[in-house]
Amino acid sequence: MAEYGFPPRGAQRRREIAALAARMMAEDGIGDFGFAKRKAARRLGADEGANGCLPTNTEIEAELRRWQTLYQGEELPERLADMRQAAAGLMRLLSEFRPYLTGSALDGTAGRYAEVEIDLFPESAKDVEIFLLNAALPFEHRETRKAPPGAPEAILTLEWEGIPARLSIYPAPAERNRRQPRARLAQVEALIAAPPSREEPTG
Repeated sequence: MAEYGFPPRGAQRRREIAALAARMMAEDGIGDFGFAKRKAARRLGADEGANGCLPTNTEIEAELRRWQTLYQGEELPERLADMRQAAAGLMRLLSEFRPYLTGSALDGTAGRYAEVEIDLFPESAKDVEIFLLNAALPFEHRETRKAPPGAPEAILTLEWEGIPARLSIYPAPAERNRRQPRARLAQVEALIAAPPSREEPTG
């Protein structure tokens, strides 16, 4: 129980980790919530394995929005609009591979160093690579640290309209099993056309 109006130490440490993780995501361009929270916990000397020690992604996202409002309030709307425009163009180009926008360009937390994140569900990952080669679009393979269940078969990075993009390629059957927030091209176009205050659609 908290005494004298102070929060429990565990809750305070969660907020400290969430705030630091958000700052690292905004300043250092880290796009992975899990990696950011673990790195923040280590820097603060917290036990990553302690029950309830690490904040949720939602808690970090709230801190990230707060940080961006304070320190990137003027540039964020323009950056977000540019990323969504770029995402729509890239999704049109890759339409045969069933693209979905995910990540910070969708949820509105895209900062200075964020990438456009697009999930693809082709019949074969090689089909995407061949398509990019034929379109004369340079790309690189990004090595993943681990391959947990549900991980993409391949991750390709490229630049589109001056904005970095990451293509996560999954097997075609995985399309119906993906649960994280995502948007098809029509939803992205609706976001671009909507007033800034409109609630972000996901699905």
